[in-house]
Amino acid sequence: MNIMVKPAGSELVLTRDIAASRERLFAAWSDIRQASIWWAPRDFTLLSCEMDVRPGGVWRRRMRSPSGGVILKYGAYREVAPPDRLVFTYVTENADGTIDPETLVSVSFTDLGGGRTRLTLWHTGFETEASRDDHRGGWTGGLERCAGFIEKN
Repeated sequence: MNIMVKPAGSELVLTRDIAASRERLFAAWSDIRQASIWWAPRDFTLLSCEMDVRPGGVWRRRMRSPSGGVILKYGAYREVAPPDRLVFTYVTENADGTIDPETLVSVSFTDLGGGRTRLTLWHTGFETEASRDDHRGGWTGGLERCAGFIEKN
């Protein structure tokens, strides 16, 4: 996985090449039956997952952290362009009750040929480097879980 970080706190970009078609990978991100299996950071337990994958539709996940705290993530889809791109807002309500400012996530799926797809995730709008770095760890683990899910299914 290649990780590129933009200036202080603003943007996180992750790429991963996955042995699956764009359609298959897009479905893993847009079908609730699939996303509810993998869409959480490594070592987190997904407690619930709701998705209305259409422009203006909302998504919501509740997760238990390794320390036992429950974290809520939610947002709204801004763009749904199968099998090329998903764009959605992203808010974190932490276990201590604090709510992080809304950020924006864009995920693109690029056909590499031979049944492989490059997934590129841009997460923008972070106010601090610490927040960006926390999300880097979460997304990295989540993308690992996604790739593992694709390989097994």
